[in-house]
Amino acid sequence: MTGTKSDLPQACVFDAYGTLFDTASAAARFSRELGARREALQTTWRHKQLQYTWLRTVQGRHADFLQVTADALDYALETLGLQNGALRDKLLDAYRTLDLFPEVRAVLEGLGRRGMRTAILSNGTPKMLGELCDASGISGLLDAVLSVEDAGVYKPHPKVYQLAVDRLGVPPHAISFQSSNGWDAWAASAFGMRVVWCNRTGERPEHLPGRPDYEVKSLAELPWLEGA
Repeated sequence: MTGTKSDLPQACVFDAYGTLFDTASAAARFSRELGARREALQTTWRHKQLQYTWLRTVQGRHADFLQVTADALDYALETLGLQNGALRDKLLDAYRTLDLFPEVRAVLEGLGRRGMRTAILSNGTPKMLGELCDASGISGLLDAVLSVEDAGVYKPHPKVYQLAVDRLGVPPHAISFQSSNGWDAWAASAFGMRVVWCNRTGERPEHLPGRPDYEVKSLAELPWLEGA
């Protein structure tokens, strides 16, 4: 799939939440406390979290991702009748140290061996992303960690994808963007990036502008890793 060395992108940029880090792992740590409501909690929390980023961007009422995450968690807990202050604080704290998907470290190392620059481009705040990268031990495998806070809006606004172009100093077509979120993958493609959609959960393709160049089930299937 990769072709010649000249076909390789100059940089690989990754979404963080759901792509490198497992967003379900926060609730999974409290399976005993959540019981049968765990799956509903993690699904509602994640869906409301993304919804709030989009709504705040449209309204021009930006709040950072930690605040949005906390607001979404409160909504989910209230919806499920789980108003427990101690549990709420533990869940929010767990979001700072989400589990790394098992293939991620080897993927980043493999890209490094190919001489490819790597970065994160995420809705997370610089502090949140720094904590995640440090806790998982991947900070040294990344050339840059980029937050939407520098754009003042959330994905999928074009200003966010432009951050990677400006910071890395390469044009959109020389960047491979990896995301497990379909809406994010399609938006990056419409922006002009080469895109690998890591469709971990078997979602249907989006009906939006753009189209990913590749679809994989795991980052271990990245086409740029061949011959690393």
